Amino acid sequence: MNKRLLNVGLIVLVDMLGFALIVPLLAFYADVFGATELQTGLLVSSYAFMQMIGAPILGRISDRFGRRPVFLISIFGTLVGFLILGFADSLWMLFVSRILSGLTAGNISVAQAYIADVTDEKNRARGMGMIGAAFGIGFILGPAIGGTLSVYGFDVPAFVAAALTFVNLIAIFLWLPESLTEERRAELMNLKRPDVSINALFTALQRPLVGPLLWTRLGFAIAFNAFQTVFPLYALKKFGLDAQQTGYILAYIGIVLVIMQGGAIGPLAARFKESNLLVVFLAFAAVGMIGWAFAQSVPWLLVAMFPMAIGAGSFNALINSSISKSVRPEEIGGMLGFGAGLESSTRIIMPALASYLLGRFGPSTPGILGSVVMIVVVAYAYVSLASIGQAPDMSSQT
Repeated sequence: MNKRLLNVGLIVLVDMLGFALIVPLLAFYADVFGATELQTGLLVSSYAFMQMIGAPILGRISDRFGRRPVFLISIFGTLVGFLILGFADSLWMLFVSRILSGLTAGNISVAQAYIADVTDEKNRARGMGMIGAAFGIGFILGPAIGGTLSVYGFDVPAFVAAALTFVNLIAIFLWLPESLTEERRAELMNLKRPDVSINALFTALQRPLVGPLLWTRLGFAIAFNAFQTVFPLYALKKFGLDAQQTGYILAYIGIVLVIMQGGAIGPLAARFKESNLLVVFLAFAAVGMIGWAFAQSVPWLLVAMFPMAIGAGSFNALINSSISKSVRPEEIGGMLGFGAGLESSTRIIMPALASYLLGRFGPSTPGILGSVVMIVVVAYAYVSLASIGQAPDMSSQT
């Protein structure tokens, strides 16, 4: 295995573990300071909003100045954010912490760009799958560890997350080499400064190769976040499941995600065209989403979650691999950042929308919404992605 690939995978794992320690506890932490439901919602949304801004910027900066320095700066920012969270004695400090952490969490686009740098096109999806597997492991372990530590106070998980982030910072400094050569960085520095504006995003969405991929990623994120953001509340309202039982189901989904992204997607991408695989796995996710919408029992729900997890886990690795292949090398970080930013934008809106639909029209309505969106996304991907085939030589891309 490529040593640099393994190193960046471990870095992402530790980064996600620190993040996942905190997320399930935020609502309880905010309640300590008397936060209203609206303020708690804004606290959660502020992270996603800042990640939406930070991901394209950090990705573009890494295209010009290298991946390693951006990793170091952004993870140092995450460390400061966790420390502020641990020392927080007021609600505004919680907001400062999440805003800073969200901005620096945009470095996921840098990690994806690093993978693109150190893999060839044949192994790109496998490398992106490792990133996804690291995410999945972090989200399986993090909430359990965070919940256990929280009995000693909500500041304890924050300080443990800060300690993990500090270890990550040292590991990057000592063991993660730069993925862009000095010659390549010098070449990139002489190019026109890349744009990270809204206009640049709209332009990217209209490009013939990367545009359909970005639209597909956005549509999938809308549907999947309709599920992800409201699932614990759905499980409670629909089946009366408590937090522990819901956690078991989410862990089951996480394990399937890890298996697909960490082991299965590489061989599949080596054998079949990525554009075809994207459509197939989107269809898997759609079947699972429909099954979730109309589940009448917990066993039915578990059956529906299996194709959803297979589809979601495979899609996320494949879409980032395809985006990285559809643009010039100097655009990889920024374009992956646009993709991450689009995904983050859905996590600003979907928690409120899905929760409203569930409360107003019943537990099944977020699933129905997600199913409709997924069916549209599958149809769009079938028409738009099949025409581009396997990623072409990007040296001719304009």
